[in-house]
Amino acid sequence: MSMSDPIAAMLTRVRNSILREHKTVSLPYSKIKESIAEVLKKEGFIESFHVHPEKVGKSLEIVLRYDSEGEPIIRKIKRVSRPGLRVFKGYDEIKPVLNGQGIFIITTSKGVLSDIDCRTQKIGGEILCEVY
Repeated sequence: MSMSDPIAAMLTRVRNSILREHKTVSLPYSKIKESIAEVLKKEGFIESFHVHPEKVGKSLEIVLRYDSEGEPIIRKIKRVSRPGLRVFKGYDEIKPVLNGQGIFIITTSKGVLSDIDCRTQKIGGEILCEVY
């Protein structure tokens, strides 16, 4: 089965794992997924992530983060730009998510960054997803 949107599949797996209160989620590896996981870790939405080399193919394992009462840190994770409708924004057009409580994950010419980093470095790009 071929995936037409692997990023949306990644976000759906994370969302479903949070709903089922799983500690980890495993998914097929790609560089863009690793970059998204890196931004999520840097911004404190996940505990960690690990790349597992296997004989058939690599996999990416994400360790989800919960607060002291067992509530997930990621309350909502949503795909913004998709294959049928790409969403590009300049750094001055990117507004904070929920007054700074969330982030946009944006792919730029300098790699995958959060909206905060994009505004700091004054670069825009394609908005991949919204997390809060």
